[in-house]
Amino acid sequence: MPLTINTNSAAASANYHLSRNQSSLQKSLTRLSSGSRIVQPIDDAGGLAVSMKLESAIVRLNGAQKNVQNATSFLEVQDGVMASAGKILNRMIELKGLSDDVMKNDSDSENYNREFKDLQMQIYDMASLKFNGVSMFATTVLKTGGAQAVFDNLNQSKSLDHTVSVFVSAEGNTGPIVSVSKALLLSALTIDSDSLRTGKAYITTQTNGNYSAGDDVTFAAANEGATINLSDISVGAFTQAIENIATLRADNGASMSRLRFAGEEMGMQETNLIAANGRIVDVDIAAESTRLAKYNVLVQASASMLAQANSGTDIALMLLR
Repeated sequence: MPLTINTNSAAASANYHLSRNQSSLQKSLTRLSSGSRIVQPIDDAGGLAVSMKLESAIVRLNGAQKNVQNATSFLEVQDGVMASAGKILNRMIELKGLSDDVMKNDSDSENYNREFKDLQMQIYDMASLKFNGVSMFATTVLKTGGAQAVFDNLNQSKSLDHTVSVFVSAEGNTGPIVSVSKALLLSALTIDSDSLRTGKAYITTQTNGNYSAGDDVTFAAANEGATINLSDISVGAFTQAIENIATLRADNGASMSRLRFAGEEMGMQETNLIAANGRIVDVDIAAESTRLAKYNVLVQASASMLAQANSGTDIALMLLR
C-alpha cells in the first residue's frame, strides 16, 4: 500500500464512522430524554400520522366523557326536584285526608286548603328551576317552542317528549347518542279528573271560577288564582299524580344508568387508544439504553481510531527528514 500525504483514506473512513456514531448517539440521547421514539417525522412518518389521529380521538373522547358527566349531574339534580315534588304530593294527599275529617270545622278545612294552594305554587316554582341556565323541565317538545309536551304514561309513545342528545363517542353527532328527556313534570301533574287519565298538556288557564267536575286539573299553579281547592279533587287524582312522578323518576334513573354504561365504555376506549398510541410513539427504555451504551463506546472508539489514522502521516515525515 503506497504511503501518501494528500489523501489519508484511513482518517476519512474513521471520520465517516465517527460522524454516523455521533449522530446515532445524539438520537438515542434525545429519545431517552423525551421518552418518545418519534422525535422527528423522519424517524417514522407513517407512525407519526397514525399517532396524531389517535391523539385527536383521545381528546374527543375525553370531551365526550365530560359531557356525559354533566348530563348525569343534570339528571341527578332533576331527580332531586322530582323527589321533592313527590313529597309535596304526599303532603297534599295527607291534607286531603285531614280536611275530610268530620271533627274539623269550616275554619280548620280552610286552613288545610290554604296550605294546599301554597304547595301548588311551590311545585310550579320547582318545575321552573334551571341547571346552569338550562331548564330541567319542559312544556314544549322543542327548545324553541312548538307543540306542547305531553306526559303519556298509557302508551309510552314518547312522540311528544322533549329530548336532548348526548354524544357518547369520538365521532360526535355521527356516532352513537344517548337521548335524555327533560322531565315533563307539569304535564305529569295534569290529570283528567273524570277518567284519571294522563296524556294531557299542562293547563295554563285553569282558575277556580270556571273549574267543574270532569275538567282537567293540575297540581301546579303559577299563581293563587290558578289553584284548585281540596274539595274539588278526588283521592284518585292524587294517586295518579304520584304514579306519574314515580314513572318520571324511573325514566330518569334509566337514563342515568345508560349514561353510566356509556361513560364506562368511553373510558375503556380512551384507555385502549392511549395504550395503542403509546406502542407507536413511546421509546423502549431498555432497548434504547442498550443502544446508547453501544453508540457511546463506538463514538469513543471512532474518535480514538481517527486520532491513530491522523498520526499515520508521521511516518511520511520521518522519511522526508
